[in-house]
Amino acid sequence: MTYEEAVSYIETQGWSKTRLGLGRTRELLTRLGSPQRDLKFIHVAGSNGKGSCCAMTASVLQAAGFRTGLYISPHLTDFCERMSVNGLYISHDELAEYTARVASEADAMADHPSQFEISTAIAMLYFRAKQCDIVVLEVGMGGRLDSTNVIDAPEVAVIMNIGLEHTEFLGKTLPEIAAQKAGIIKPGTSVVSYGNVPEVMQVLEDTCHENNVNLRVADFSALRAAAGKGVFPETASDLPVHKAAVPDELLASFVGQTFLYKGRKYFIPLAGAHQARNAAVVLEIAEALRERGWNLSEEAVRQGLAKASWPARGELLSEEPFFLLDGGHNPQCAGVLSEMLQEYLPHERVVFLIGLLRDKDRKAIYDIIFPFAASFVCLTPDSDRAMPAEELAEEIRRETGKEAIACPDIPSGIQTALETGGKVVAFGSLYMAGFIRNAFPAALKRFLRKRCLAARRALTPEQRAEKSHTICEKLKALSEVQQSTCIFSYLAAPDEVDLREFNAWAVSAGKKVCYPVSSPSGTMDAYIPENPEAIEQGPFGIWAPIVEKSQKVSPEEIELIIAPCVGFDAAGNRLGHGAGYYDRYLKQAAGAQTVLVAFEAQRLPKCPVDSNDVAVQKIVTEK
Repeated sequence: MTYEEAVSYIETQGWSKTRLGLGRTRELLTRLGSPQRDLKFIHVAGSNGKGSCCAMTASVLQAAGFRTGLYISPHLTDFCERMSVNGLYISHDELAEYTARVASEADAMADHPSQFEISTAIAMLYFRAKQCDIVVLEVGMGGRLDSTNVIDAPEVAVIMNIGLEHTEFLGKTLPEIAAQKAGIIKPGTSVVSYGNVPEVMQVLEDTCHENNVNLRVADFSALRAAAGKGVFPETASDLPVHKAAVPDELLASFVGQTFLYKGRKYFIPLAGAHQARNAAVVLEIAEALRERGWNLSEEAVRQGLAKASWPARGELLSEEPFFLLDGGHNPQCAGVLSEMLQEYLPHERVVFLIGLLRDKDRKAIYDIIFPFAASFVCLTPDSDRAMPAEELAEEIRRETGKEAIACPDIPSGIQTALETGGKVVAFGSLYMAGFIRNAFPAALKRFLRKRCLAARRALTPEQRAEKSHTICEKLKALSEVQQSTCIFSYLAAPDEVDLREFNAWAVSAGKKVCYPVSSPSGTMDAYIPENPEAIEQGPFGIWAPIVEKSQKVSPEEIELIIAPCVGFDAAGNRLGHGAGYYDRYLKQAAGAQTVLVAFEAQRLPKCPVDSNDVAVQKIVTEK
């Protein structure tokens, strides 16, 4: 079985929501040797916040040195995201291997297991094979009859915030739904709860009393979080995590936040006051584990929270241009998002990149986010329940009176939203959020290239000539240039920094000056033309040496590379034209120093980078 076959097999089984129950999962796991019996668990149920709680709890346990499994749902783009050990997803080959084992037993059952039941069985086999010390297990739906509830008493049973959800399966009232969630509470476990409303807390207290277990509730009166101050530190580590815990040092932004809980200071790289409350639950989980004999130092807890990752939930993908990604998809999620916008971007209006399913309460969502909207860009989520983008745009225009543009696909939607010039918030579907997250880096680079090229081309020929002369003079004075005997330069495109003056000076000074020749196959080489006539326009419209009339120079000979760019930032990251020729060549010429040349108009607050990019050591502009 291949990975593709495994995912196809799992997804064709259906969710079987109308056949809730533990019998099929118990039979399937018994056939597989009851792997869950060899594992310890933290079991997490709830309507909102359970995913964040699971991610932070797993990070804390990993920081404490425990081999930690994490089981979540749904995934963003790859099914393997559902199962991980110490932050590493199950591999495609492993998923195929364990799916084949589960399928052989599931297909032999008279009552065939559902998709989630099969997924749960695969996870149990995987976590046992990886010899996990503990597994953080997220409930799929409800709790009492959810397939994850086949486990014996967990180390800690966690009940997060509870709201009205899946009412056709779990009950019509909060107490009814709470009773289903509380079904994960068993004799011998420790119980931790988010501070819910009184009618929910009464159900939890009664259930704990029936099972003779203690209930530990997060004390939000002991939580002190910062109000959003529009602070955008360069990195999360810039926030004063380890300074004295005094209230006026607390910071909060879309990058993350510091908060006090019971007088101790912590940092989480997650935005929003709701995440500080979720983190308070995690701190109570840590206390419950300590009471059960688990060795969790305060420093491990602090580090684990600081390293937690929960993508596509209030995730800032770019500060400038501003692009926030949130996988929220219902009115409750819209409410949390609106609180974040009110806290961090008061009095601002954003562009919503939005896609919604037909069966969601769209009118309630519009009512919540409308006050924060400047306009909308609409997409069609990849679901048979999706609202088509054109229809969604028409409905939004009718319901809100705001401008709404329909786009045919995610890359064009991102591009359209960015080109409005406003702050962008992507919202409406978790599955859509995964595809947006994957498509965003390339879309951002296209947008920034377009912006930087426009800035470069806005200079007049006279301005380019004057600025190029200044840059050439600065290059001549560099010690790196003075000390180099072999320089890799370039022949400028019409709107680039013109280095002809510098190149001629370097040759007259007795230095070898070579130029790039790029091929359609993706390679770049360096050549010294025999004479000025040995230069022609290449396949990309850039002047380059004629190979047959030039001398090739090996990367090892080159001492200094002068590289152009479309855009750059102060850290030395460069935004190229997209093909990546220079980045690949810089790695070949690892012994050479690199100087970047550009006009100040091409400067960016921050360049997006990936694994192929190489930062330069020095930047020269006209300033």
